[in-house]
Amino acid sequence: MTTIATATFGAGCFWGVEHAFRRKFGSKLKRAEVGYAGGQTANPTCNQVCGGSTGHAEVLQVDYIPDELSFDELLDFL
Repeated sequence: MTTIATATFGAGCFWGVEHAFRRKFGSKLKRAEVGYAGGQTANPTCNQVCGGSTGHAEVLQVDYIPDELSFDELLDFL
C-alpha cells in the first residue's frame, strides 16, 4: 500500500507558490490546493485576507508520496 503524506506551507501569494510547486515537482504531487489557514473570519475573501484584517495566512497544501518525494525536498524548495 502506498503511503500519501500531506504538507501545508504558508508562503505568501498562494497562486504563485502553487504554480512554482507544480512546475518543479509535477506528477510527484498527488494534489495541490490553495486556501487560507488560521484567522478569525469565517469564509474570508481574498481582499479581506490580503488586507490583513482577518488574521489568516495564504497556504498551499500538497499531497505527495514520501518514497518518491521527501518533505525536505519540498521544504528546501521554499
